[in-house]
Amino acid sequence: MKRTFEVQPWNVVSHDLNQDDKRLQESMTSLGNGYMGMRGFFEEDYSADTLQGLYLGGVWYPDKTRVGWWKNGYPEYFGKAINAVNYIKMNIAINGEKVDLATDEISDFSLDLDMKNAQFTRSFTVTKGAAKVAFKFERFLSIEIQELSVQRVSINNLSDAAVDVTVDANMNADVVNEDSNYDEHFWSTLSTKQELDRASLVTKTTPNPFGTPQFTVAVEQRFVTDLAPKAVEQPAADEVSNEFVGSLAAGATTTIEKRVVLTTSRDYDTEAALTAAVQEIGDKVAGISYDDLFAAHAAKWAARWEIADVTIEGSDEAQQGIRFNLFQLFSTYYGDDSRLNIGPKGFTGEKYGGATYWDTEAFAIPVYLGVTDPSVTKNLLKYRYQQIEGAYHNAKQQGLKGALYPMVTFDGIECHNEWEITFEEIHRNSTIAFAIYNYTHITGDKSWVQGDGSEVLIGIARFWADRVHYSALKDKYMIHGVTGPNEYENNINNNWYTNYMAKWVLQYALEILPDVDDKNAAKLAVTDAEKTKWQEIIDKMYLGEADYEGKHIFVQHDTYLDKDLTPVAELDPANLPLNQKWSWDHILRSPYIKQADVLQGMYYFIDNFTEKEKADNFNFYEPLTVHESSLSASVHSIIAADLHMEDKAVEMYERTARLDLDNYNNDTSDGLHITAMTGAWLSIVQGFAGMRVRNDELHFAPFLPKAWDKYHFRFYFRGRLLEVAVDKAGSSVTLLKGEPLTIDLDGQKLELK
Repeated sequence: MKRTFEVQPWNVVSHDLNQDDKRLQESMTSLGNGYMGMRGFFEEDYSADTLQGLYLGGVWYPDKTRVGWWKNGYPEYFGKAINAVNYIKMNIAINGEKVDLATDEISDFSLDLDMKNAQFTRSFTVTKGAAKVAFKFERFLSIEIQELSVQRVSINNLSDAAVDVTVDANMNADVVNEDSNYDEHFWSTLSTKQELDRASLVTKTTPNPFGTPQFTVAVEQRFVTDLAPKAVEQPAADEVSNEFVGSLAAGATTTIEKRVVLTTSRDYDTEAALTAAVQEIGDKVAGISYDDLFAAHAAKWAARWEIADVTIEGSDEAQQGIRFNLFQLFSTYYGDDSRLNIGPKGFTGEKYGGATYWDTEAFAIPVYLGVTDPSVTKNLLKYRYQQIEGAYHNAKQQGLKGALYPMVTFDGIECHNEWEITFEEIHRNSTIAFAIYNYTHITGDKSWVQGDGSEVLIGIARFWADRVHYSALKDKYMIHGVTGPNEYENNINNNWYTNYMAKWVLQYALEILPDVDDKNAAKLAVTDAEKTKWQEIIDKMYLGEADYEGKHIFVQHDTYLDKDLTPVAELDPANLPLNQKWSWDHILRSPYIKQADVLQGMYYFIDNFTEKEKADNFNFYEPLTVHESSLSASVHSIIAADLHMEDKAVEMYERTARLDLDNYNNDTSDGLHITAMTGAWLSIVQGFAGMRVRNDELHFAPFLPKAWDKYHFRFYFRGRLLEVAVDKAGSSVTLLKGEPLTIDLDGQKLELK
């Protein structure tokens, strides 16, 4: 396999500036600090293809996409995270000639994403006539001061004579999104201020016809440099610029630092408060050196890595994969703000609109439960609770009772514009409830489900009780007209996963009701008639089963077994990936599965199924799965590990861990698969290490992949911090912090002190 980036344990490095891979390189070298983020595009202008993207947490705009066949219940708009002010621009000229890596003669090119310290470094040497100059660009987004972006450019004159250097440091609000159909700019500049050695601007999103919030952003740039500031005219109404010039002797080096502070109206009520905050933070950091700012930032990352790092010996590919995944996940979200969530592309691209999907509850929450303080996960639960009015609205739009959580959202209101998602992929509702269960199950903390979380759970239960219908013919409750997790089938009846999870939600709601606190019990007012109806649905929920070629199958939906069940292995490889080669009609008629569907439900409740049930269904469905969803491989890895199918478990781990590093699905150029980056950790901890919680007791049943020499990770469990180590000699679990604990390791009780 030809790789775009080198395999290194802590770094993502490339020495090749290939214009065809430019967008891929930008995705791979993205940075974020939870508050804001950016793709790894160049500071200076680049005249070839590039996707310049800087995004702000919680700042979005309603895309005016509307189709002619709009139906009752459709969302009014498709919300999207919008490109923000380009605040990192730094154009450079040598002897009056602008540096442009698309056309210049360059050598010694290097990109280096340092995952340990969250810094992106780029270096190259450019030759322009007799001038030869080496550049080194460094940048990081501080997690110590989240409103702060820091850049440093080092310029080394390798020529035999002096060269004139000009740096034009610009901030520009004239930006667009590629992945939308806007016919006008969505930022209007309210004010600008351009001084000799600093500049600022304030912008606001334009009014929209849907009444969604407008956002105001204030941003200021300041500098540390020996170059001389030069007075320049403001380049345009929505731009500000500072220019610095100097003559660099042969062999001499100079640097220029750019510090940008950015605040948004999410945190400040008025433009005056925004600009005052920018000024205050700018003054605070003005006297701090680059190295000290970076050290404070790196120290916080070190604290994250101390808990979260998974070390692997024997495979640099596997080691780089897990660290890259955790790095980009934590760059997107670390629980600092309950108003934010985790978009499938995070801050790395525009696809999926930057909005919240069910991925968070299904895949991200288990990781945060394992490697962060429970308060981080609690903020993700609060995010959904705070948006419950939107969930009631969504259900009402469909003519249904209860709460329907959105497939895609920024504010709780469904904002996806495809009918098979908005109307039909309602299985996501159950995963919101499952997240509450998962939090309670792992932490042992019942206060959320007994308090505010109960309103979320009961709202979802009431939705399912209304969404099912009774079949007199079969004396069963059914759910028709849905899309399951396998998005390669739409408008199907009795998707096993959807029905199974709806049944489980109703059962879980009945279980927790007696323990709900008095305040919430009175507010919810669940009647005896409701409870009786819920129990009847539980007892009579239709779940398709069939015997097929010696296997007992939970049938994915009513007509699935009627399809031509040719395995993926028998397809012409030229047809893959299907979503890039086949028509949508062809895909919908095929048996091929985009991601775990039946197996998703078995993954959630893996101990509820017999060994034969898991084996039969895995061996039936996995050969029909094309894994064209980034969320697919980890579920298959975990179930394969549970079945002791170690080679398959490792194969699926490698796919999920290096999905973007190796661009498996040829779709990383438009952004990374952030929520799927949970899969590597899940595959190791729940898969290879066999972590389970049974009857409030923690269990591990580890195995070591053949190509590895050792792996170890740390794990939070009910107020304790544990360390699990697995090598060729066996496995061990150590209690690092907390009260004594008895666990099960490979079937043996082990008391940890």
